[in-house]
Amino acid sequence: MFNCLIWMFVLLCSSIADENNIRDADIFPSSPEIERGSTLKLFCVLGKRYTLHRNASHIIWKLNHELIAQENYDIVNETVSSITIHNFTYSKAHVKCFTKYLGKEQLLVHTEVKSGFPPDTPGNISCIYYVETELTCTWISGRETNLDTNYTLYRKMVTLPNTMGSCQSKTESCSFYYPDTPYSSSFCFQVKAENILGEASSDCVSIPMEKIEKFEPPEILSVKKITGVKQLLTLTWKMPEKIIPSQDLICRVQYRNLYSNSSEFVTVPLNSAEKTGSCNLTGLWDSTEYSVAIQCISVMSIFWSEWSRAKTASTEEKAPSEKVDLWRVIESSHSAGSRSVHLMWKPLNSFPPSGRILGYKIQYFPENNAELKMTNISTDKKIILLLNEEAYIISITAYNSGGNSPEAILRIPSTDEKTSQIIETVRTFTTNEEVVVEWIASEPEVTEYVVEWYEELESDPFGRSWQYVSNSTYWKTNKKNFKPFICYNISVYPLYGNKVAAPYSIQTYVQEKKPSEGPVADTGIPGKNEVTIKWKEISKGKRNGFISNYTIFYKPEDGKELNETVNSDVLQYRLKSLQANTQYTVYIMASNGAGGTSGEPKTFKTLKFDKDDVLFIALPIGLSMLFLLGLWITCILKKHTFKKVCWPDIPNPAESIAVEWPLDASMNNSFLKGVTTEAKPIDFEDVSVLEHCFPEESQEGSLLMNCENHVSECTDINTKGMINGDKNLLYNEENEVDKCFSPSMAYIITDQDTRSQMHSALIPAKEIQPIELLEDDLCESQQTSIKNEENDNEDVLKLEHFSEKALFNPYLKNSVKTREFLTSENLPEHSKNEPKPQSTVLPPFQQNVTGQSYITLDMFGLATAH
Repeated sequence: MFNCLIWMFVLLCSSIADENNIRDADIFPSSPEIERGSTLKLFCVLGKRYTLHRNASHIIWKLNHELIAQENYDIVNETVSSITIHNFTYSKAHVKCFTKYLGKEQLLVHTEVKSGFPPDTPGNISCIYYVETELTCTWISGRETNLDTNYTLYRKMVTLPNTMGSCQSKTESCSFYYPDTPYSSSFCFQVKAENILGEASSDCVSIPMEKIEKFEPPEILSVKKITGVKQLLTLTWKMPEKIIPSQDLICRVQYRNLYSNSSEFVTVPLNSAEKTGSCNLTGLWDSTEYSVAIQCISVMSIFWSEWSRAKTASTEEKAPSEKVDLWRVIESSHSAGSRSVHLMWKPLNSFPPSGRILGYKIQYFPENNAELKMTNISTDKKIILLLNEEAYIISITAYNSGGNSPEAILRIPSTDEKTSQIIETVRTFTTNEEVVVEWIASEPEVTEYVVEWYEELESDPFGRSWQYVSNSTYWKTNKKNFKPFICYNISVYPLYGNKVAAPYSIQTYVQEKKPSEGPVADTGIPGKNEVTIKWKEISKGKRNGFISNYTIFYKPEDGKELNETVNSDVLQYRLKSLQANTQYTVYIMASNGAGGTSGEPKTFKTLKFDKDDVLFIALPIGLSMLFLLGLWITCILKKHTFKKVCWPDIPNPAESIAVEWPLDASMNNSFLKGVTTEAKPIDFEDVSVLEHCFPEESQEGSLLMNCENHVSECTDINTKGMINGDKNLLYNEENEVDKCFSPSMAYIITDQDTRSQMHSALIPAKEIQPIELLEDDLCESQQTSIKNEENDNEDVLKLEHFSEKALFNPYLKNSVKTREFLTSENLPEHSKNEPKPQSTVLPPFQQNVTGQSYITLDMFGLATAH
């Protein structure tokens, strides 16, 4: 209540103060600190800048951005507004003062409020005394005040309480430094804590200085072995200079060998007057290195010094007690019968070890000649020997300052030596932490084996690992000895004596994952409905496991994806039943025990036709071309024969002897303008052929029938004439026969022609002389010719015994092989009275001429009257 009156008085004084001393707005009290759970009261004062248009009623309050309810407001006057918050429990909060005018809020001023607790009484005071250096005390302050709290440490004399020293701190520790660190056994220590809410002091606790003394750690001078004394080390050290005199001390020595994680301790009493100390460490291991450290304490104190810096030393050495672990890798023979033998060995397995190995002695000699022994010295754990094809005995010993180890002996077989297969089978499997190898041997008397393993891609023989196994066909090792996702070769070698039999080898992965890459597909040349997919094996370093199978995925354009799976030893596969003339996408996935990885896709397009289709199309074409070629060659070779058949030579009427053409008539006739003499060529363009002499196919039948009728008629008349012996009648009959042939012939037939045809011989004329004659002129000419040759006609009459069978002419469509001529009595009346057709020019008759397009008399036989 008294505080509130004071704050009100201050505000009233500020309201009547000079306006130059009043800010625009202010808040009281500023940054208050109150006890948590108490009531908070704040005042906000408007300055002159705001009083013209606003007053205290326009002031609003917010606590951490939250509006405080109006019932907590209190208006002191026109420029001062207050806020009251009961049971304030925030450890830290912001209170803000705003003005609200015309609907707008404007921040005037804000302050931070903290709440906390008064300090508790400090307790559990403890101190440590670093001789002539520092005196440090610590305590426990109690609960957190959440307010700034100061601590003061008082050091008082028990006998003289007013004689004191002090140090201040904001934490729970405080120190006195040299030279303000006098040594006394009658000090007491008190701690006072205070903050804005109050203060508290502890009791003065008496702490003797000798009980809290802690000095620096001693310094080890030496740790060494004694020559000729086994299993012993001697330790010496020096005590620190700053130490309370006239007190007994205790020192503790810690030692451990480097092969062990546990330590052993030795306690050594010492007087503070002694500046150094020493002790012997006994019962140690031979040839073993030890690490030694030391710390000391006063018998009155409760604090040990820190551990000194550690030093190491090795005990006296002795000769190695175990032989080295020896193995070899034999390479193939070089030229001239030499070969490389890689020898390698491991450090000794004895525990504790015999000491530091200075080197190794390698001795080797031919099995059949021990006098040729050779010796090499090596400080490394491997060596390469160049041996010939003989069998060799090799021994290796390790040596140190104490002597040599037992010999490790190994036999190298000759190049032509054959060993039997003792191991029948080997299998391996992996557990959570181990790799296990099991095998079966055919000879149970073999009791020692060597298990060798190395990465498949390891080319260095010295990169191999091995281990001897005795009296067991089972071996296991930690999985950490193998790398994951790497293929290992594991071999088991049987040993009998110093000989090594043939090994049995397998491959394994201790852990698999998907291949790092997929196979690359090669489609080759596609067919119409199939294609052969080829691929190469994934490189061994990227398989990450045993490839179990390959899967070929292929998909036609805008179609469903299909797949085919093959074994791991298949590197090509033929896809069948593909669509012709279709684009496909194909890729291959290689799978192992952990999954599969696909290669890059590749596209190909099937053919529209395959070789069978091409053969089916090309074979007929080829055969046709061969046929045409053969036909063409045949035509070339037989062109004369084909010419005679297809294009026969047309007889030249001018050279025909069937009629003799008057020179003047033939020269004056207009039809002969295009024809030359025997010495001149013929102008075929001027030769005219009568249309009815070359009828079309449709007219041939009728033309032939007409001609046959006339021939029959004329023949009948002629036959009668010959019977009656009337020569005149024969003349008339011959003339009639000539008229009968005139409609279908292009040449004139005379009695001489008839006579020549009767003899089946035609003598061609010397000159073709086609002439256009009227029917009467033709008949007159024929009569004249017949009269001049009456004597010859008598010979013609003798032809009555000619055969009735006619020769077949292929150029007459409706020709017949035989023809029987009817007498006039047998002819129908209309045939007798039928007018004779107009005579035309007839060609000379020729017998059996190829391509002949006209009828000769020898094509049929003349029938005699009965």
